[in-house]
Amino acid sequence: MARLARSYVHGIGTRPLVGETIGECLERIAATCPERPAMVDCQHGGRWTWSALNQQADEIAAGLIGMGLEPGERIAAWSQNRAEWTLTQFAAAKAGLILVNINPAARTEELRRYLQLVGARALVLQAAFKTSDYLAMARELLPDLPGSKPGDLRSGTLPDLRWVIRLGSERTPGMLGFDEITGFADADAHRRLRETMAATPFDAPANIQFSNATGGKAAGATLTHHNLLNNGFTVGDTLRLGEADRVCIPVPLFHCFGMVMGNLACLAHGSTMVYPGEVFDPQETLEAIAAEQCTAVYGVPAMFKAMLEHERFAAFDLGSLRTGIMAGAPCPEETMRQVMTDMHMEEVVIAYGMTETSPVSFMSDVDDLVERRVSTVGTVRAHTEVKIIDSAGRVVPPGTSGELCTRGYNVMRGYWNDPELTAQVIDTAGWMHTGDLALLDEAGYCRIVGGIKDMVIRGGENIYPAEIEEFLAGHAAIAEAVVVGVPDERMGEELCACIRVEPGRTLDEAAVRAHCRDAIAHYKVPRYLRFYQRFPRSTGRALKYMLRQESLQALNLQDPPRD
Repeated sequence: MARLARSYVHGIGTRPLVGETIGECLERIAATCPERPAMVDCQHGGRWTWSALNQQADEIAAGLIGMGLEPGERIAAWSQNRAEWTLTQFAAAKAGLILVNINPAARTEELRRYLQLVGARALVLQAAFKTSDYLAMARELLPDLPGSKPGDLRSGTLPDLRWVIRLGSERTPGMLGFDEITGFADADAHRRLRETMAATPFDAPANIQFSNATGGKAAGATLTHHNLLNNGFTVGDTLRLGEADRVCIPVPLFHCFGMVMGNLACLAHGSTMVYPGEVFDPQETLEAIAAEQCTAVYGVPAMFKAMLEHERFAAFDLGSLRTGIMAGAPCPEETMRQVMTDMHMEEVVIAYGMTETSPVSFMSDVDDLVERRVSTVGTVRAHTEVKIIDSAGRVVPPGTSGELCTRGYNVMRGYWNDPELTAQVIDTAGWMHTGDLALLDEAGYCRIVGGIKDMVIRGGENIYPAEIEEFLAGHAAIAEAVVVGVPDERMGEELCACIRVEPGRTLDEAAVRAHCRDAIAHYKVPRYLRFYQRFPRSTGRALKYMLRQESLQALNLQDPPRD
């Protein structure tokens, strides 16, 4: 790459963009390598070839159409990693529906808000996982559900919702069993499926994922077939994936990391998707890699560290591994070197992106120096433009930090039904303003140096303090809350809530945790709580940086050294 004169780069691809839908891609791959393994669900014992996966996705898609779902309507998936999630993903794409990803950690109020926001027509959920009783939360949200016939739900809270579809062999009043969907796939439904696939353009919306990138309440980033499939192609190209590769995917499917960088990268290259378990467990992941002879594995640094430090690590044969992706948080050089040597992943790479950009804009290459892989997020990917600008919108010189903006096929359609919010992040020239502070060196390598929008990344989860602050302020004894990120060796960052108590009221840690329990996702519950009678202020606003410094001192924590 030529030396940069200013902080603008354009990824030149050796392969043109793909002009097909996700469903069309699935059919092409199924025809190209029909008997190659496509998907392995280790925990539930399921295996599919590409031909079988395509056939089952067809049956489910036709069933959804036979149930009365129309192209462009939204179907939400609220489940941990399992084969049914991916079958729903591919079937929805074939049926022209928009898949809505719901975080399995969401609770009743969050679920209500998400389903209302997108006007979901159907909800696919699993029965339970550990302490999460999804069926109970659904009944709490939809009290009329048990007495309704499947498909005839009428809810004042969620007037668009008609179908609640549960995973598993058991039956629940008011809900349709997932395995009953195909009962609606008659000849007419299959005919309409073919018509729908032929009529669906590749730039039609295919997916909505919730993001707090604007710093407020979650908004629905609307991503197209073109966005998602081409990003999957690009990620797979960078990893040099092919039909012989088997990718271990312990990262969540409801994230772009699992759904796009995992599922769609595999789809685009005919590689095998391997799910070691419903959620990440270091032993299950190591077992899956060894048993399935995986050639790649994904994770955030904390996941790789957990595998490396597992007491039985040496017992697993990981010699099949060669590559993978480490993303979601800065990678310590020691962890990267251990992954390359002890896990045989000499070609492991780093990736950077955001939900609104499908997600990847930058990746390191498999032959980049280790120093590049741990100190930068690599170089811009094919068919993507990036510029770094100052507060006046001017492109800055190389080596100067500013806001990272990106433009290209990967930028979302916009936030669902929210043109005003969309206009806040996508300007009239089509640039997505990420809110991240970054710099490009003269060789085009990018380093993320901070966040304009005050995001905290905990174990790969993007958390926006404003949402937590608003929730905590709903407690009668809390006058004001300021949430900051503090360093954590295992998770990268943890949340610390500084709470100003209402005058004359008393409050303790147990009361705050009880307020959070079952109301917000577990990863949003602050690990640390600190109580104040007054905050340090300037012009009336609490000084967040001072509160953070006080918290670091009180908790005996230190920021990691910067390069």
